[in-house]
Amino acid sequence: MALMEPPAIPARRAHDGLELPAIGFGTYKVNGFAGVEAIKSALEVGYRLIDSAFNYENEGVVGKAIRESEVPRENIIVASKLPGRHHQYDQARATIEESVARMGLDYIDLYLIHWPNPSQGQFVEAWQALVDAQKQGIVKHIGVSNFLPGHIDLLIRATGVTPAVNQVELHPFFQQREQRAYDDAHGIITEAWSPLGRANQMLKDPDITRIAEKHGVSPVAVILRWHLQLGDVAIPKSMNRERQRANLDLTGFELDEQDMRDIAAMDNPEGYTFGQNPHWHEED
Repeated sequence: MALMEPPAIPARRAHDGLELPAIGFGTYKVNGFAGVEAIKSALEVGYRLIDSAFNYENEGVVGKAIRESEVPRENIIVASKLPGRHHQYDQARATIEESVARMGLDYIDLYLIHWPNPSQGQFVEAWQALVDAQKQGIVKHIGVSNFLPGHIDLLIRATGVTPAVNQVELHPFFQQREQRAYDDAHGIITEAWSPLGRANQMLKDPDITRIAEKHGVSPVAVILRWHLQLGDVAIPKSMNRERQRANLDLTGFELDEQDMRDIAAMDNPEGYTFGQNPHWHEED
């Protein structure tokens, strides 16, 4: 199937020169050969950022889709993440190498620590492993996920290396103002996982639906346009080609100041969708 011209989505730039498109493609629970086809479809309709993780058990699927895609490898940014059970330095180095091997690629563009797992106290050790893997050349850029400002301060103090990305839960019900301000001050791109929150609830929110009707667009488009104007990188997921395309089609309208104020009023500082607070949440 012919490639579509990537839409005019703005890019976000990190302190180290990394540039990410403001909309990427999430792959949680995108598995098997159906997952390969879904990722190839996403690439065909214009996505250039593909987000994976060791714990998603789909790095092989992601790599196969990239290798089979007509999009040149150098035009694709693929990301993966180190799981909590492999924070010890030697295990982390081996896991990063395993990720590269599973994908069947020469390098991974962006590698993150998935969770800080603070009770283990090994995330600085894990970060050093990412720093050294970057020096080795098997990952191009490194970052974190679900890290609080204090966690990132410890990484910078120990290694002198600031993450390029911090991927966190972020949506209208949980807007992460302090975290975003910290990331911006340090040249860190804030990525939003679960950008639609608990979608079946958020998409029925009366303010979201009212704004959608006002602009003649879907509630999903309103939320993704909000992310676009907020300045983060959202990574929605869909196995459906038409929805994949629709999630990129965000430049035909703009939320006005009242829309942005109305959505800002939805924020809840304890609005974690799954109760996964990085202060104590532990990932295997």
